[in-house]
Amino acid sequence: MSLLCITIISLTLAASAYSQETTPHFTVNISVGLGDSVTLPCTLPSSDITDFGSLGARIKWTKVAEDEALNEDVLLSMGFHKKTYGSFVDRVFLQEDDKEDASLVMTLVSMDDMGKYRCEIINGVEEMVQDVFLEVKSGLVHGVVFPYSPPLGRYNMNFLDAVQACEDQDAVIASHKQLYEAWKDGLNWCNAGWLNDSTVQYPITKPRKPCGGSMNKPGLRSYGHQDKQMSRYDVFCYAAALKGNFYWLVQPDILTFDEAVQACIDDGAEIAKVGHIYAAWKLEAYDRCDAGWLADGSVRYPISRPRKNCSPTEAAVRFVGFPDKKVKSYGVYCYKAEQ
Repeated sequence: MSLLCITIISLTLAASAYSQETTPHFTVNISVGLGDSVTLPCTLPSSDITDFGSLGARIKWTKVAEDEALNEDVLLSMGFHKKTYGSFVDRVFLQEDDKEDASLVMTLVSMDDMGKYRCEIINGVEEMVQDVFLEVKSGLVHGVVFPYSPPLGRYNMNFLDAVQACEDQDAVIASHKQLYEAWKDGLNWCNAGWLNDSTVQYPITKPRKPCGGSMNKPGLRSYGHQDKQMSRYDVFCYAAALKGNFYWLVQPDILTFDEAVQACIDDGAEIAKVGHIYAAWKLEAYDRCDAGWLADGSVRYPISRPRKNCSPTEAAVRFVGFPDKKVKSYGVYCYKAEQ
């Protein structure tokens, strides 16, 4: 290897080491209302001589996961070239108020946007890293909207059936306002459901061909008022904050449905309902990667921290199905009301 090559490599490693040792690292906290826009600040300190307004500067925004192997790219900027990624496409851009400003503007904020973001600025051998924690305040702080269909399958309930189905799950049929807030919160569901004014609607945050067309804007799709007796749809229910304890019952073996019901009773509780699991997941950030029986005979599990093998793409209550109740196949979620 030539002396020149050795010299270049040595200088490169030295510059890298210097950059790592002198990289300033700042952390700030920002809160925003659901559906609003927010600016995540990132600015080169004025004491730094070199700005990043030149074409050689590199600005990268990343959403940081608990397991950093699952980090999401948000935006990458190199001079005039800028690229956004995934769910952030068409929703984020650099503020660029001045040559030292790398702040990120985010529009139509959803609950899925909550978390830690990292801004990295690299200009030659200089580097700055700033973390921003974004808190999103939901318009549904006292409850959660969830879609529901019975064991018979999709589009099998008239209006009265829908009202009863929600009540059976310790919930009520949702209003238009509640569904609208849930849509702002990121609810994206392609099956139409009854609301309490006898209209039938469904929320779309990611337009696509089978769900009202890919060319339409995000929003609530409405079929208008429908015949309460003859029309058949799913339903959107609204569950309030829990007044009790939702929990996974530790058992040595998997259970049939009847065994699951009895196991909760033996523990001084009842088998949990669908409204309970949604309220625990959304309002209490309940997270467990074990599928369990619920009172309607369905099997579900709540994931508030997406990770490999456990709803890796989004936080959600995952639906397994309505399995044979007589087969020992799952554990159980229980609910113990406050006395």
